[in-house]
Amino acid sequence: MTATQARVTVRHVSPIRMVTLTAPLLLLLYGVARLIDGLDGDHGPGWAWNIGHSLFFASIALFGVLAVHLRRMLLGAAPRLRALTDTATVAALAGAASFLWVILGDLFPGLADAAPLPDPLFLLGPLLFQLGLLTLLVQAATLRPRRLPLWAPPLVLVGFAAIAVNLDLLPVAGALIFAGLRPLHADAER
Repeated sequence: MTATQARVTVRHVSPIRMVTLTAPLLLLLYGVARLIDGLDGDHGPGWAWNIGHSLFFASIALFGVLAVHLRRMLLGAAPRLRALTDTATVAALAGAASFLWVILGDLFPGLADAAPLPDPLFLLGPLLFQLGLLTLLVQAATLRPRRLPLWAPPLVLVGFAAIAVNLDLLPVAGALIFAGLRPLHADAER
């Protein structure tokens, strides 16, 4: 077979499709790295800590990308809900930025000492992230055309709740969030 006879098929992978797979998978892997890090009875600086936090950083950044893509998709479906969609997106992104700031501080203690996250953001950041993203997912499950089944946002909520209950449940949370976002991946294939 010559080069001119070979036919190469290039398949475009949509950003939302890539993000719905990668963000929860990285969260799951962070959870595994965290469990490995804790095998000695302590969580702290070391290779598993650094790898885990790097995976967590990438996961949260990708969840921010997901929020932007959901916004774009939802505004096309329901422009009349622009204020709600924009508010949810800003909340998700502000929360994601707070997470990223804390993760960077965990990876680089000197940065955390020089520029600590203000206490209100430390408390509200995760809540803003979760409420913003969940609001966007509920819209995706309720607006026509539906991009998610009705069970998907509650599944993501249970994943978030698992993290709040115990950080050792991060792998379970990643799997639940992956399952909740999977229909978005399938929708992007069409």
